[in-house]
Amino acid sequence: MTAFSATLRATLGALLLAGPAVAGLGSLAFPFIPASASAASPSASAASPFVPGLADVPAMPGLDPVDAEPLVFDKPDGRIVQAVLSGMVPRGAVLAFYDQTLPQLGWRRAAERSFVREGEGLRLDFVATGAPSDKTTVRFTLTPR
Repeated sequence: MTAFSATLRATLGALLLAGPAVAGLGSLAFPFIPASASAASPSASAASPFVPGLADVPAMPGLDPVDAEPLVFDKPDGRIVQAVLSGMVPRGAVLAFYDQTLPQLGWRRAAERSFVREGEGLRLDFVATGAPSDKTTVRFTLTPR
């Protein structure tokens, strides 16, 4: 596939996805990811702006996925998603980032490291890696409420 046809395909995909939002029928529910990014190397997925499996929860800059794929279960009463990110960022910076960012996306803080929105709960847990290091590892768990 040539670069031109990949660009054309990505542009057409964006127009199809944005059509309802432009027409006033709703908003764009899923982020647009160009075809060239999805076919790129594994390092491209590490640079994703979202937590794997949670297309509407941003990944803090400096945190990268630990596992290639998140754990995802779809149940009749809601979905369960678990993803782990890690990076050389202080724990306090992670808490501050999500305390500031998630409410802007409709999440309401329910308790320390716990947020709720539209029948779902999101919890952030800091995982001990066993060895002393400057790396912070965060487990994101989404469950039905």
